Amino acid sequence: MGSQMLLIFAAASIAAAAVMLFLVVALGSTALTGTARSLALIEHTVSQTEVGRNELPVADRLIRPFFTGMKDLALRLSPSGTVHRLSHLLDLAGNPVNMTTEKLLGYKGAGLLVGALAGALYGGLTLKGVMYGAVGAAAGFLVPDLMVYNNGAKRQEVLRRGLADALDMLTVCVEAGQGFDSALMHVAKSVEGPVAGEFARVLAEIQIGKSRGDAFSSLSARTKVTEIRTFVTALVQADRLGLPIGSVLREQSVQMRLIRRQRAEEQAQKVPVKILFPMLLCIFPALFIVIIGPGAIRMINTFSGLN
Repeated sequence: MGSQMLLIFAAASIAAAAVMLFLVVALGSTALTGTARSLALIEHTVSQTEVGRNELPVADRLIRPFFTGMKDLALRLSPSGTVHRLSHLLDLAGNPVNMTTEKLLGYKGAGLLVGALAGALYGGLTLKGVMYGAVGAAAGFLVPDLMVYNNGAKRQEVLRRGLADALDMLTVCVEAGQGFDSALMHVAKSVEGPVAGEFARVLAEIQIGKSRGDAFSSLSARTKVTEIRTFVTALVQADRLGLPIGSVLREQSVQMRLIRRQRAEEQAQKVPVKILFPMLLCIFPALFIVIIGPGAIRMINTFSGLN
């Protein structure tokens, strides 16, 4: 009996040693040792999560987590496709510096929170306060969209006004013997405003390997100006059919000048209608007071003397 127990104990000890050896080999084989471990420690970069919270700057401790939470809140409250719509709005506005879709969503969520608190504080702890809070939250949620949309609309108008001059310079450069890409670079450096930025972006996309047609099609997708889309369509068709770029640019330049003159005449025709209401509300009452006022006073004095 004692020998059997001794044999069982020896077998259990051998099995435990085998299991421990297997675990050491399996788990310790993946660990780096020696020079490899030293190189891994040198190449290791410390992330913000590994740094003590009190050692991080204020922006990383408070502001960035707040805007991350507000971005998630805005995404949950927004319909599907909001990210694509905001990205298109930013393209129309020229992608302002330090403004991304994530930051815009964070501003929307922060505006919702601030608007709700301001409305609740203004209305008090009543049903009116709840209504004011809802209105303030909706206004704060939509204000960033409206601001970006307004900037985009102003930029599109500047694009429309500056396209004709840029196209004239591009036509002159191409007809003078320059290549289309070099002429595009010259226009981007010489012309000021959003047109130069858009042409520079088209040139950069061509230089990184994008075809000329795809680069100009992206330009057409980033704008709502009808003249730019017409110009891009003609240029892409000429590139695909092998037509001379100089003649196409000349025709487009003449067409852009005609469209700009027609638009100026249209704006001039709207002026009488626009000044009608200021005249009725501001000018005509003053004229009536100046012209009819003395006669009315004299009539009042005359009739009062008769009585």
